[in-house]
Amino acid sequence: MTKIPHPAESLILAKIPDSVRQRAQGVRLVAFDVDGVLTDGSLLFGENGEQLKRFNSLDGHGLKMLQQSGILVALITGRSGPIVSRRAAELGIGLVYQDARDKSQLLLNLCAEHSLNLEQIAYIGDDIIDLLAMQKVGFAASVPSAPAYVLQAAHWVTSKEGGYGAAREFCDVILAAQGLLGHFLQGSRLVTSEAIQ
Repeated sequence: MTKIPHPAESLILAKIPDSVRQRAQGVRLVAFDVDGVLTDGSLLFGENGEQLKRFNSLDGHGLKMLQQSGILVALITGRSGPIVSRRAAELGIGLVYQDARDKSQLLLNLCAEHSLNLEQIAYIGDDIIDLLAMQKVGFAASVPSAPAYVLQAAHWVTSKEGGYGAAREFCDVILAAQGLLGHFLQGSRLVTSEAIQ
């Protein structure tokens, strides 16, 4: 028996190519770059050298929904600092890798630790350091402001920028493709994409 998608899932999937939807269906672990994906990439420094980053609460909720759906979430960043650890702790993310220079090897390690293969990994990044990881995973995404050579490695590019809902968009596509988003919307009255057009 074929499951009928929730209207919210239909809204999301109507804008997604079938090839992207198929890639998203098999995802069991989603890895996120931080600067430029979970933030807008700005680095703010206070007078005393403290570093500030701006995170998006919608993105955070998307990461939590992935976890609540049984999908593993990892943060992999080339920079380091207590802010990323704090944000990860707030979201209940235990897989946090800072000062990561070889992100593709980290993904291979995660596969071994969690009995996964690279086809089951989704990764979203925006710069050179993300390229090799993006080229190895089953579902690679990026953000519109990434360099062209990074965008070419992506199976899909978000419509929103990093720090402004890009990560949430990525989460929603994965959840919708797996029929898991509707669970969070039980009782919500949403119209179909046909009614909006």
